[in-house]
Amino acid sequence: MDMAVIELSRLQFALTALYHFLFVPLTLGLSFMLVIMESIYVMTGRPIWRTVTRFWAKLFGINFVLGVATGLTMEFEFGTNWSYFSHYVGDIFGAPLAIEGLMAFFLEATFVGLMFFGWDKLSKRQHLFTTFMVALGSNLSALWILIANGWMQHPVGSRFNPDTMRMEVTDFMAVLFNPVAQAKFVHTVSAGYVTASVFVLGVSAWYLLKGKWVAVAKRSFTVAAAFGLASSLSVVVLGDESGYALTDNQKMKLASLEAMWHTEPAPAGIAIFGIPSLEGRDTRYEIKIPYVLGLISTRSLTGQVEGITELVAKAQGRIENGIQAYDAVEKLKVDRTDMVAREQFERHKLDLGYAMLLKRFVADPRKATPNQVVQAAWSTVPNVPVMFWVFRVMAGLGFFFIAFFGAAFYFSTVRRFDARWFLRAAVWIIPLPWLAAEFGWVLAEIGRQPWAIEGVLPTFLGASSLTVGQLWTTIIGFTLLYGTLAVIEVRLMLAAIRKGPLEHIDEPADAAVSGHGYMPLPAE
Repeated sequence: MDMAVIELSRLQFALTALYHFLFVPLTLGLSFMLVIMESIYVMTGRPIWRTVTRFWAKLFGINFVLGVATGLTMEFEFGTNWSYFSHYVGDIFGAPLAIEGLMAFFLEATFVGLMFFGWDKLSKRQHLFTTFMVALGSNLSALWILIANGWMQHPVGSRFNPDTMRMEVTDFMAVLFNPVAQAKFVHTVSAGYVTASVFVLGVSAWYLLKGKWVAVAKRSFTVAAAFGLASSLSVVVLGDESGYALTDNQKMKLASLEAMWHTEPAPAGIAIFGIPSLEGRDTRYEIKIPYVLGLISTRSLTGQVEGITELVAKAQGRIENGIQAYDAVEKLKVDRTDMVAREQFERHKLDLGYAMLLKRFVADPRKATPNQVVQAAWSTVPNVPVMFWVFRVMAGLGFFFIAFFGAAFYFSTVRRFDARWFLRAAVWIIPLPWLAAEFGWVLAEIGRQPWAIEGVLPTFLGASSLTVGQLWTTIIGFTLLYGTLAVIEVRLMLAAIRKGPLEHIDEPADAAVSGHGYMPLPAE
């Protein structure tokens, strides 16, 4: 297949994912923040908390619509742009996505209407239950999607069936409890909570700077500070757990994000600066902190982190071994009763995917030259400079959010809502969690290349037989459509924020109203 078609297919899917991940983190985090706010309303009975909840629910609803629209497009693209991928692994990959639609999406769709329109028709506890179910549905949706993505990163509980020439499930519980999927889920959801906390805190800070809706802003600030501090701490802790999962399951990704070209004596140090070079296959001006990488990735002083060069050598051996599996499969296509070929396949089946890497260089992997085998082995190395710097920016932002929310929690605890320098900073950093989330996605997906399914199916073999013209047409169409929708969403969000929580509150002692919004009052 034309490599231009492959690259354009990857570009289109990456752009669709980019649009989707602009909306998903806020949906995940804001849904549970609504549960917290409404729980306070139910426990205290104070109308101010009803106003707080309804205001942020309005912003949640605007964002929710765009998240649904972009998510549906992504799922359809597996059939339109990645048809061989869908054919080859659809029996496994399709199951979590189907469950996500039947369980999580329908759960959200059922209760989201009740949440928005049931305020005056349901009791307080009944409405709180609907809000909780919307939050549960949002997070279950993320769970099943990340189970599917986690299987792409670490394809457990499955095997290639030479009778059907497709991958099939052998152990669905192994797919469900995939350690990579579990680590990705908790880390991703925590990042969504951070995103929502920064958003709520930033908007609340803007209200406090303007002297508008101060009672609502103080309460929202307090909730966001506490929720954000817990979430930012969990992101870093669970990110460490993700790194530990890479040690066993995605060694090349770990070596690439550290630009570790050669295996070091245990425990390995972690690089805080360096300039990786793909051409020279080295990292210049490297500054390392001793022992840290070994401790994080192996939880020991003796565990070894393998380098890129050594992993490439292993990949070369697996490619050579996989050629035997490929040869057996070709024989079984001709005669399914060939027991010698079947026995040969069973011995080498775990490396079949590595032989397929050769199809980028030669039509029949069995005819590959030694030089082509070496080329295929080095193709298992992702873009090291991108991995190296994306990881460091993402990790740096993670530690920054801990400090930021620590300061916010302090100010909310001592009732200091007049530190204008901090309020201005809170407004300006609103985009940063989205940047961190996008970088996390880039790290996960570029780090898996050249695999669509790690060790099983190369990306270039999974694409549909489309033309360059067809792909450019859809890329331009999707970009224009989602760009327009994004502009509309941002305008709606800004309009809702400028309008503020205009709902009347019949509680003079707590929520006196003036022409400028709620008067400054304590946030308890």
